[in-house]
Amino acid sequence: MKVMKLVWLWLLFGLAITVSTVEAADIKIGVVNAAMVLDKSPQKTAALARLEKEFLSRSKSLEKKHKTLRAKQDKLLKDGAVMGATERQDAERKILSQQRDLKRLQDEYGEDLSIRRNEELRKLEQKIAKTIVDLAKKESYDLVVYQGVIYASDRVDLTEKVLAVLKKANK
Repeated sequence: MKVMKLVWLWLLFGLAITVSTVEAADIKIGVVNAAMVLDKSPQKTAALARLEKEFLSRSKSLEKKHKTLRAKQDKLLKDGAVMGATERQDAERKILSQQRDLKRLQDEYGEDLSIRRNEELRKLEQKIAKTIVDLAKKESYDLVVYQGVIYASDRVDLTEKVLAVLKKANK
């Protein structure tokens, strides 16, 4: 990430030098707010819905296992005093084993969900980048900055145009 920032800094430095040496040339510059495009794009909403649908059965299964385990723990607390020592120890071991299994399943679920979310976000970022490049070529921009911008005036901000293209493409 630091390398990308350094590249952008050098690019902007080079642009500043070029702009100062080429006084008569009109350079068209645009800026896109990456966070806003990602948050407001309909493709993100669709991707999150796909993920939710994809992981719904596993999530429900984990909830069911959690409730079952909780019921067994409650039963042990309630009936533990009247159980024999070995019977109580066996029940405690089974519950402990099921707790470990549930924890492992929850960890796997979290990892799988994270991997799939990252895959979907990468696809979306690629689509956004392609949309920006296409828009920049169509409207003859010389430079479009996408990430790492601290400030940009409304005159050079292409964020709404990019969102409009993405919304149109999502229909």
